[in-house]
Amino acid sequence: MIGHKAPEGLVTAETLSIDTPDKMREAARKIAHAPLLKVKLNGENVLESVRAVREGSPKARIIVDANEAWSLELLEDIGAELDALGVEMIEQPLPAGQDDGLINIDCPVLLCADESVHTIADIPRLANLYDMINIKLDKTGGLTGALELAEAASKAGMQIMTGCMVGTSLAMAPAMITGAMSRIVDLDGPIWMAKDREHGLSFDHGVMGLPDRELWG
Repeated sequence: MIGHKAPEGLVTAETLSIDTPDKMREAARKIAHAPLLKVKLNGENVLESVRAVREGSPKARIIVDANEAWSLELLEDIGAELDALGVEMIEQPLPAGQDDGLINIDCPVLLCADESVHTIADIPRLANLYDMINIKLDKTGGLTGALELAEAASKAGMQIMTGCMVGTSLAMAPAMITGAMSRIVDLDGPIWMAKDREHGLSFDHGVMGLPDRELWG
């Protein structure tokens, strides 16, 4: 109906939660098959944690989610080392609304807005601060708003990530449309559910499979 092909074979990030570096290394080893890892971090043991994940999964692409917990000084100090460890993107390093200082940052790793972006109204400000935005249908109000946001970001020269909150396959499936336009996809929400909906998405070594039509009821 919207003129897009079915988004098949999307690679989604698999998430590693904040823990000690040793435990994060072990967690990375357990999912070393995953082609893309998302590493949750706070402001402590950042480099140690990323090094541990890289040791546990030497071949995976890595993105990190700073959870608004960093400072400009920390970002400036560790950006080059994260780049050397193969980190592809840093998600929301500074608190939303306190990220204007990014305009003066020359970071070798892509910077992605998450909590700072909701709708197309945010793009004019963020285009000067970030390289990428994380589109979540939960924030845009649905697929229509997400498609509008993706178009506005692309016109502003920004790259696109498609992310999610924790939810079932019914919440993830529409986001696969913007996922097909995205450099990075993070739609592993159903994996964190005790029970997903029937006829939902499949996840095979980090690759998403389309749901059955019965998912829609």
